[in-house]
Amino acid sequence: MLFNSYTYIFFFLPLVFFIYFFLNKKRLVIASKGFLVFASLFFYSWWNISYLPLILISMIFNYIIGKNINKNKKIGNKLVLTIGIIANLSLLGYYKYSDFFLDNINTIFHTHYPLLHLTLPLAISFFTFQQIAYLVDSYKGETKEYNFLNYALFVTFFPQLIAGPIVHHKEMMPQFAKIRNKAVNYKNIGYGLFIFSTGLFKKVMIADYLAKWANAGFDTATTLNFFEAWSTSLAYTFQLYFDFSGYTDMAIGAALLFNIKLPINFNSPYKAISIQDFWRRWHITLTRFLRDYIYIPLGGNRVDKLKVYRNIMVTFLLGGIWHGAGWTFVFWGFLHGIALSIQRIWKSMGFKMNKFLAWFLTFNFVNIGWVFFRAKDWADAIKVLKGMAGVNGIVYTESVYFDRDYLWKFALLIIFCVVSKNTIEVINIYKLSYKTLIAGIVVLIISILRLQHVSEFLYFNF
Repeated sequence: MLFNSYTYIFFFLPLVFFIYFFLNKKRLVIASKGFLVFASLFFYSWWNISYLPLILISMIFNYIIGKNINKNKKIGNKLVLTIGIIANLSLLGYYKYSDFFLDNINTIFHTHYPLLHLTLPLAISFFTFQQIAYLVDSYKGETKEYNFLNYALFVTFFPQLIAGPIVHHKEMMPQFAKIRNKAVNYKNIGYGLFIFSTGLFKKVMIADYLAKWANAGFDTATTLNFFEAWSTSLAYTFQLYFDFSGYTDMAIGAALLFNIKLPINFNSPYKAISIQDFWRRWHITLTRFLRDYIYIPLGGNRVDKLKVYRNIMVTFLLGGIWHGAGWTFVFWGFLHGIALSIQRIWKSMGFKMNKFLAWFLTFNFVNIGWVFFRAKDWADAIKVLKGMAGVNGIVYTESVYFDRDYLWKFALLIIFCVVSKNTIEVINIYKLSYKTLIAGIVVLIISILRLQHVSEFLYFNF
């Protein structure tokens, strides 16, 4: 079920909201949690019910492992943790990387092993990382209760189940336990609907509009001239941001209806003036996971310089492959690892850069990096990059993949992303009033009128 669908907006979300709070009003707390888990599993199964046994098995397994880690604080808990992590990664690896592995084996050794062509279970990357974080937190003694219903709610809570944010057990479950959160909060409803409407607008009015230009350049065109190629890359750069940022806003807004505050996942990433700054702003919960569960355990920046650079590269190579089973994703991670290493060297030597120039270089590096992230293969990436470099000519003429007005639209998007306040900043500054209510309703209506062009979110593929 898509956030940007009539079924979700007019049926699923309001029905779950009313039943959940009705049960809480009757003080049927266990029933309300059980209903929310059931509704979340229904939401997950909407695409394909065959996904359901996998997430159920994964939940039961990780719940048992986490409980055992907590009980065996002195004997064998590290071994149990290791088994749990390996099992989770094996499950993810089997479904997501089997064909990638077999294809590379066939290429290197000239073998002919048949590909498995497995259907990637929805959200497996997200709920796997979330549960690995839970196991590690259990090992550190940072999880305090082990009720299976609560754990199931932690894993399946539908606003963040499909594409994050990736949350910690300790930052979400205490919210469900608070008595005041079991009653309807009209202030949270107001803010939640405003944030949800803003995210829906980003998705259907901006991201989906840009998608046709990005898809045409990457998937249809055989060659691209200078302006066509830059239109293609910039279209995807903004499509990806407004698509995923829009999804996250809708997730945060929907969760707030239930008095649950999910962590902020985006903080105006295209305002970044360095690659490090970019990763502090982009997909914040994934960056946190990579830092806390890969970079720091490797030694972080507490080791000698060469090992620090090794830790950076390993972290971002793994971050790249997490997004997709392809060498273009690995190379994208490699590029960001190299850029972070160069920035670290630059900073250690005491060099400084004009802020505008720093922003310009950062934005263009990110934009070029997204070419590899989006391209289906190396040939697609090279096609776009050659066009951006002017290899196929610098021709300022309209075509199927470019029109003159599009340059002004990109300029406006850049100005909007760099100058304007993001959704969370707006919420923190402006109080709910009739004006903001009317504005939110107008945005919601405009967005709903576009729902006949329903499309999936890009991060569903990762």
